[in-house]
Amino acid sequence: MKEHIPLEEGDFYFSEKGYRVFTEQYLLKRGYCCESGCRHCPYGYNPKTNSRS
Repeated sequence: MKEHIPLEEGDFYFSEKGYRVFTEQYLLKRGYCCESGCRHCPYGYNPKTNSRS
């Protein structure tokens, strides 16, 4: 079971369409790449090539 990470200021913002967008700060706290092509992925995942740089 994955641990719940409480959200803090700076962990996300809302896009113009109202979607929650996680920041690099949050993704680093989470500690792993989910391979979903997150906009601010600090792990270098590229969904087009399905690889990390």
